[in-house]
Amino acid sequence: SHKSSKREWKPLEDHSCTDVPWLLLFILFCVGMGFICGFSIATGAAARLLSGYDSYGNICGQKNVKVEGILNSGLDLTHKKYVFFLDPCNIDLVHQRIKSLALCVSACPRKELKTLADIQKFAETNGSTLCSYELQPSEYTTDPRATKLCPKYPVPESAPIPFFHRCAPVNISCYAKFAEALITFVSDSSVLHRLISGVMTSKEIIMGLCLLSLVLSMILMVIIRYISRVLVWILTILVILGSLGGTGVLWWLYAKQRTSASAIETQIAKDNLQALLIYAISATVFTVILFLIMLIMRKRVALTIALFHVAGKVFIHLPLLVFQPFWTFFVLILFWTYWITVLLFLGTTGSPVPNEEGVVEFRMVGPLKYMWWYHVVGLIWISEFILACQQMTVAGAVVTYYFTREKRNLPFTPILASVNRLVCYHLGTVAKGSFIITLVKIPRMILMYIHTQLKGKENACARCMLKACICCLWCLEKCLTYLNQNAYTATAINSTNFCTSAKDAFVILVENALRVAAINTVGDFMLFLGKVLIVCSTGLAGIMLLNYQRDYTIWVLPLIIVCLFAFLVAHCFLSIYEMVVDVLFLCFAIDTKYNDGSPGREFYMDKVLMEFVENSRKSMKEAGRGGGAEGRELKPMVGADEE
Repeated sequence: SHKSSKREWKPLEDHSCTDVPWLLLFILFCVGMGFICGFSIATGAAARLLSGYDSYGNICGQKNVKVEGILNSGLDLTHKKYVFFLDPCNIDLVHQRIKSLALCVSACPRKELKTLADIQKFAETNGSTLCSYELQPSEYTTDPRATKLCPKYPVPESAPIPFFHRCAPVNISCYAKFAEALITFVSDSSVLHRLISGVMTSKEIIMGLCLLSLVLSMILMVIIRYISRVLVWILTILVILGSLGGTGVLWWLYAKQRTSASAIETQIAKDNLQALLIYAISATVFTVILFLIMLIMRKRVALTIALFHVAGKVFIHLPLLVFQPFWTFFVLILFWTYWITVLLFLGTTGSPVPNEEGVVEFRMVGPLKYMWWYHVVGLIWISEFILACQQMTVAGAVVTYYFTREKRNLPFTPILASVNRLVCYHLGTVAKGSFIITLVKIPRMILMYIHTQLKGKENACARCMLKACICCLWCLEKCLTYLNQNAYTATAINSTNFCTSAKDAFVILVENALRVAAINTVGDFMLFLGKVLIVCSTGLAGIMLLNYQRDYTIWVLPLIIVCLFAFLVAHCFLSIYEMVVDVLFLCFAIDTKYNDGSPGREFYMDKVLMEFVENSRKSMKEAGRGGGAEGRELKPMVGADEE
């Protein structure tokens, strides 16, 4: 029958390596990323970034090699360890750099210097010359070149930035222009000052509330299985009331306007009446369709509730799953830190070239210019790889849980077993899956970049097409992410390579299309309600606590910070929940397709899901499909949805 034609699903029986060529490709790519880092350090970029360099290409704090055709290069600056900008406040926002001569000095001016005489005195007493190298301290007040080669005075009091050896003005008001570009809404610094002091005075409360949101999220994870039925009813009632109320109001408005409009015969009133009629009719049609959908979906909602219940049990058996997002986040932060560091190195890599003003810039020549692109692709691919590893780990652990008949025989830590399986067998599959997402993400990012560059220059038609393309790519990315996740689950069950797994998972999802729709709409909305619940309760607690301090602090900003944090935490926790539900659903669909509860083909599923299957069978018998056909009808019914 249809069973022999399809490859058997043998959960967790044999493990084999999948997609090895992709793993090798990924390793090669990572070696390339390492090479970029090594290259930028070897060409002195790291030293330039950390020690700083002057406008003539010399690195501060060491002996330098002379560069042909550049004045003042190749100096011995062993004792001059700090970079000093002659005009530190002249910031070029377009190129994101300070437009000013930079020199290496032995000490930063720790107090304000108002005149050239002060600068000369500072040079004589502290031995730190703040004017360009060709001027001797004695010539500061006499030489006419001093206006160009000496700092713009008054020289602000400045201090070295820790680790980076640059002198930065202590008073940040000098960067006002820079700050304005970032924060346009703060007109006077007093508002900003009050907001920051508000955050500082209530920092204990903020910390406490953030902790509260963590605790609430954890509690919600445990109780969501008990309240899932209630949540579904709340959702159903809200939808019914909302749609009926909206339609009612529209018809009432139409009737009211109709009675009053008989007196006023203006064109505008007629148009309004017409519009109201159209709105009311479309709302009625929408409501009817919604009710029909709810009627069709009501059985499948029962499956969503059952899956949520089982997901709650999974978290009781595998409590460490809850901390999965934290590990992922930690690894991502480490990787992003490395990435940004190398990016800064790349900014100072290359050979010294004098620009129009006679100041040295470091530019990459030849094919090395394209290292940036490689580095950016690396950011997307490796980030996606890390996220995919999380999905695979969760899938592996949940699959182990589902397909172990005796829950007592579960491995001591299914999550570690799952990580071990991932590292030993399935890294190639994860690399391939994340590469496919990267292929969609890069064109979308390029289009978004073009869109931001063309702001105000292009016509409406071009802008509309760009937006449509970006939107389509975004939808494609979402669909692929969902399919990838199911492919990883199939790989975890069957140890097949990425393409086979994706195909198998796709077939199962299509056979259960209505159930998939129900789980993704109802389930996602329940989780969304959960997020709203956590954010609201944290926000409420915040308002009550911060209310005591309202006389001497602005508590808008602390509240916003707390609510954002609560949302992020809830999102992390509940996204894991969503992942678990998706994995359980695929396991359930496979279980019902290949097993029918007869001896030798017993179900693997939980009691709650078993009850759901039993109820489905009962309702089928009652639907008058009894008699001899029942045995034959049963199997496709449970596999696909032919209710």
